[in-house]
Amino acid sequence: MSTRQNFSSGAKWEDIVGYSRAVKIGNLIEVTGTVAVDETGATVGVNDAYAQTAFIIKKIETVLKRAGAELKDVVRTRMFVTDISRWEEYGRAHGEFFKEIKPCTSMIEVKGLIDKEYLIEIEATAVID
Repeated sequence: MSTRQNFSSGAKWEDIVGYSRAVKIGNLIEVTGTVAVDETGATVGVNDAYAQTAFIIKKIETVLKRAGAELKDVVRTRMFVTDISRWEEYGRAHGEFFKEIKPCTSMIEVKGLIDKEYLIEIEATAVID
């Protein structure tokens, strides 16, 4: 049986809602929905879809490294966006990180995210060889 490892960001919401920043079981790592918020709680890239996407992917990369993985290990991303008409901005940032890796991905327009400043939330799945 594989051991489960939970990775925390230290955010107060993790205990309130009951979730982990990432969960690793065996060679599988799931990264929870990630938004463009820095360590002080400030939104990064207000009204800048490209900047928010790039910042989020870097945050995902950080937790993947803590779990023993890298972006090259990502097999799926899910992008939840508040305005699908800005798909090229989100896509350009995503492509800069994943152009060679080419994980499966989805970009889904949603009515809103937990804060009106968030334009995008991204989840990721990674598998370590």
